[in-house]
Amino acid sequence: MAPALLDRFRSFLDASPTSFHAARVAADLLEARGYTALDERSAPSALPAGARRYVLRGGSIVAFRVGGQNPAEGGFRLAAAHTDSPNLRIKPRPHLRDHGYVRLGVEPYGGVIHATWMDRDLGIAGRVIVRDGAGQRATLVDLRRPLCRIPTLAIHLNRQVNEEGMKLNAQKDLPALFALSDDKTAEPLRDLLAEAAGVSPDALLAWDLGLYDLTPAVVSGVNGEFLHSARLDNLASCHAGLEALLASDDANLPASTAVLALFDHEEIGSTSERGAQSAWFEHVLERIVRDGAGSNAGGLSRALTQSWLISADMAHAVHPAHGDKHDGEHMPKLNAGPVVKQHTAQRYGTEADGAAFFFRLCEQAEVPAQWFVNRSDLACGSTVGPLVAARLGVRAIDVGNPMLSMHSAREMCGTGDHARMVAALRGYMAGLA
Repeated sequence: MAPALLDRFRSFLDASPTSFHAARVAADLLEARGYTALDERSAPSALPAGARRYVLRGGSIVAFRVGGQNPAEGGFRLAAAHTDSPNLRIKPRPHLRDHGYVRLGVEPYGGVIHATWMDRDLGIAGRVIVRDGAGQRATLVDLRRPLCRIPTLAIHLNRQVNEEGMKLNAQKDLPALFALSDDKTAEPLRDLLAEAAGVSPDALLAWDLGLYDLTPAVVSGVNGEFLHSARLDNLASCHAGLEALLASDDANLPASTAVLALFDHEEIGSTSERGAQSAWFEHVLERIVRDGAGSNAGGLSRALTQSWLISADMAHAVHPAHGDKHDGEHMPKLNAGPVVKQHTAQRYGTEADGAAFFFRLCEQAEVPAQWFVNRSDLACGSTVGPLVAARLGVRAIDVGNPMLSMHSAREMCGTGDHARMVAALRGYMAGLA
């Protein structure tokens, strides 16, 4: 991977401790390249060829560059990923007091591997809702210093831990150690958050907060072949999509309209007002068709019949100690290129025509590509691709870069794969294949 791209990738990962931050960082990157915010409440306004806009809603964002034709004529090139990652969310009334300790009550979000959160230096980030005159406003906060730790029980008191594994009860064992205090009325978290938001503690109304590992993204391996970071699933795909969209702006304007949708709440099923199962994305696409120049006869349905959706979410690389967890002919390797994911029950949306389309994109970008198909006797995961495809009636392809330690507090991938995914998606956004 080119050093500049790797630096941008690591910076994006480190600056995005929550989905709210990831969407905001994405908006900032888009604005720096001439994209402007589109107010969903505004009256219709012209979207001429080449217009660049984005719509930000909480931890989700949709960005688009209008093509040379109205999408009813030229179709869409849709790409989707998700901004959220499994973590530990702080409860509304979190302060727990036991034996002189103050802990913060948490609730697991998504498929958390609990044990990977133990004995780590943890910060706190998210959004807080504060009073604003007679109303309210949201403010992002990032308490980027060691504030919490979830301590393990010493082996002297748990002699069988290495033989039986670490068995953790989410209610009892996961609350994070935060302070020492015998004051039964103090709310130290509220005080910290109010200070970070620049308001008084009584102006703080509510929050959406999570713990996160403070270790920055690092390159490792004898030859720098690995990248270790939190939240690679799925910020890696979000960043690849952003890089591809922005790089494709330099190409000649294609007929198709390029759209990047980064959704929140994928890890918990996408059933929210801004998740992949909501009507929100469809409404944004309808607006692009309606306000775009040229003929929009037939509207969104006509546009979607000549469109593609590439859903990018990280893929399972073969584990060096557990190769038996893979189908022998579909074992993705790190630094061997993007992975096409297929499942007969449509847990992944890829079918033969979509796979062929993506392989041709990779050929044109001169990057290798791989297959992933789950073992037939194991349950398969899923992602936003089938959800969006079913709602919109659009052809979908599920892809992703290979990684290890998926859903751990600390994950890893290959440094060579990110640039390859960017290259394939750039060609896609530019209207190739």
